[in-house]
Amino acid sequence: MNDIDVLLKIDETTISRLKKLDTTTLTDAMDRLRLPARGLYGLKPILPGKTVCGPAFTVRFTAADKITDPAGDFLDDVPAGAIVGIDNHGRTTDTVWGDIMAWAAKTKGIESTFIDGVCRDIPGIRDADYPIFSRGFYMVTGKGRTKVEAVMEPIVMSNLRVHPGDILFGDDSGAICIPRDCVKEVLKVGEEIAEAEYKILTRVKQGLSLRNAREEMGYHSLQAPRN
Repeated sequence: MNDIDVLLKIDETTISRLKKLDTTTLTDAMDRLRLPARGLYGLKPILPGKTVCGPAFTVRFTAADKITDPAGDFLDDVPAGAIVGIDNHGRTTDTVWGDIMAWAAKTKGIESTFIDGVCRDIPGIRDADYPIFSRGFYMVTGKGRTKVEAVMEPIVMSNLRVHPGDILFGDDSGAICIPRDCVKEVLKVGEEIAEAEYKILTRVKQGLSLRNAREEMGYHSLQAPRN
């Protein structure tokens, strides 16, 4: 096992439990824990209906004025289960991901790709059934316009700092980042909030008024810090 594998190794049980939750519940948990807002604003799913979760393999791109080293070769170093987090400074005209990379990632067992920027080749990405969260898509190649500046270093996505190994999570509501050293605590609180909201929903479906169901389960304090 190499250094990257060690850094990105996350207990599979933790990932499985996180995937039973959603972005809204997890951000509520982070509110209760007084963690800064960790939503990756502007990143939306290219393929709806997918829930993804995994440690961040970080990549930072920068502008280029000529074709340099093959930009996608870092993919060979990404371990299965990781999520590729790409900082392309939010650029929406310089693509950094397409269908060939989607197929390569799918074949390697990579969980997903999050792009603070755009991808292209949407039909091929759909055919690969590979989940991508980005600011959108654009058909023009990034070759000669972008190049890899750093791999497995801290990056910025949607104005949030993301470190290698932080947990990236995405669903139909968007994408978030959970700091690696807070994952266990966020998971515990998230499960508590999810259980309470499930009980509220059950009571409402049974005919109890929304006001009473919320009051009974302490809805208005679910996200409130405990100290």
